[in-house]
Amino acid sequence: MPVSRPTRRTVLRAAMASTTALAATAVGVTQAVGDSARITAENWLDSRTVDLTVASPAVGASLPVRVVLPTGYAAQPDRTWPVLHLLQGAHDDYTSWTRETDVSDFLAGQDVIIAMPASGPTGIPTAWWNYGLSGAPDYEKFQVDEVMELLRQRFRAGGRRAVAGVSTGGYGALAFAARRPGVFGAAASYSGILDTTAPGMPIVVGAIVARESLLPLTLWGSVLLNRGNWDRRNPYAQMSSLAGTGLYLSQGSGLPGGAPGDLQIDFFEGSLWSQAHRFTEQLEVLGIPAQVHFYSGGSHAWPYWQQEFKSSWPTLAAGLGLG
Repeated sequence: MPVSRPTRRTVLRAAMASTTALAATAVGVTQAVGDSARITAENWLDSRTVDLTVASPAVGASLPVRVVLPTGYAAQPDRTWPVLHLLQGAHDDYTSWTRETDVSDFLAGQDVIIAMPASGPTGIPTAWWNYGLSGAPDYEKFQVDEVMELLRQRFRAGGRRAVAGVSTGGYGALAFAARRPGVFGAAASYSGILDTTAPGMPIVVGAIVARESLLPLTLWGSVLLNRGNWDRRNPYAQMSSLAGTGLYLSQGSGLPGGAPGDLQIDFFEGSLWSQAHRFTEQLEVLGIPAQVHFYSGGSHAWPYWQQEFKSSWPTLAAGLGLG
């Protein structure tokens, strides 16, 4: 049934709000950023891990954020800590990094706060266009501005930051770093969408949005009629702004043989192969250094991404001032 644009906007906002669910009882708090974002609940899972509920004016909904503190946090109450933002992939949630990897244990002895904010139902951390209507959800502002300010107030976060993500989160990591030069000391993408307007990529992005029963045009509009909007949020189009940021980029071919018993073709991983090569080739043209790992085989899956994260840690640590 055809849906009018105002009604579709309501559906979009409702879908964004659906990401607010937390699995356990939370303790109410009132930490706020002026009259804007505020922490409305905390649910401590263990001595280092807490799930926050954040009321976000940028998104117009309450959203979860998982925070993992360093082991030395409680014993050093007078110091500040750098922050590593870890971004989820498409059709997943803010728990994915701790659910699928050993990142909490791997970084336990490192002097860094880990922040894992929700990216909405599609996992694309961006400002939605929504036909140009006011009040469209802005996940970039939520993750980069609102969450960080709350971490400064509540958990003594310092000014050093790095960002990494898988799949659509890899897109977000490079998009954030390119759109906000100097904010992140390092950025890492694992099987990310690095050029949203490369051949076939608008179809891929549209399919991600449509899978959540949302209209693809609500994201950035038409890739033809609203090309400027796409380019402003495309890491490839904003690549020159990545100069000075530590970069780590990895991508598998999607062909069989990447690991013992890996006999299947991963068409989605393979669809990102050529645009990742084009991205890194253009980095070389611009003289922007990056650590790059293209590997034969490999699927669009966490076992590969966990290993790539560990390989990227020296780059991220240097960007955080820990290297």
